[in-house]
Parts: sequence; C-alpha cells; structure tokens
Amino acid sequence: MNRQIIVNLAVKDLEKSKAFFSALGFSFNAQYGSENTAMLVIVENSIHAMLMTEPFFQSLIDKPLLPAKEGNEVILCLTCDSKEELDGLIAKAIAAGGRTPHPPEDHGCMYTQGFEDIDGHLWNLVWAEPQA
Repeated sequence: MNRQIIVNLAVKDLEKSKAFFSALGFSFNAQYGSENTAMLVIVENSIHAMLMTEPFFQSLIDKPLLPAKEGNEVILCLTCDSKEELDGLIAKAIAAGGRTPHPPEDHGCMYTQGFEDIDGHLWNLVWAEPQA
C-alpha cells in the first residue's frame, strides 16, 4: 500500500492561507478542495496538508478547537535540499505575513530555522549534509 500523510489544519481565512502557501511556492490539488477546504501539496503523491476553515474543522471534532497562536501541540518539519532553499522559504514566509520564532541554528552538518504561518501553525525547516 502506498501511504500518504495528510495533516489537517484549521485556518481562519481559507483564501488568505492559500495565498500565504502559494507565496512560498506550494500548490493545491483543487480536486480535493471545497469552499471549506484546500489540499496543500507539500510532496506530490505523499505529503499534504488539508487546510480547513475553523467552523468545518470544529464540525469534525468533539473537543474545543484551540487557536494555534495560543498554544502548540505539533511542529511540522520539512527537509530542504540546501541552506539556500531553507533561507529562501523563510524569506518567502516572512514576506507573506509569517514570522520566525527563533533565529537560524547552524550546527555545521545541520542547519535549521522555523516559521509560524498566518494561523499560528509552526513549521520547522531543516537541511542536513547527506553523509551526516
């Protein structure tokens, strides 16, 4: 079986969130979208994030929806092919309205920095030397 990962994320404004991730160079699979959802393609055929309006997300759970800007349960981590790609994505995230919660960390064989998207979800980017 070819498994895929689909992370479901609640967003305040679906169109603004789509614009944010489009500014980072990501695409969307319209086949799986609706007025309440948008399928963010992170890695074709394997990793996606389903962006859901808060009311729609809330309809799927029986617990309170907690705003990601007030607390975090998860940090999504993406690998990058180079330090330059990582820095470029961070710059795009900031330009699109995101923020960085900490400065980049360079450990020689590994380089990392994260950003917070416009809804408060944390994304960590990491590059590591292939032989590390």
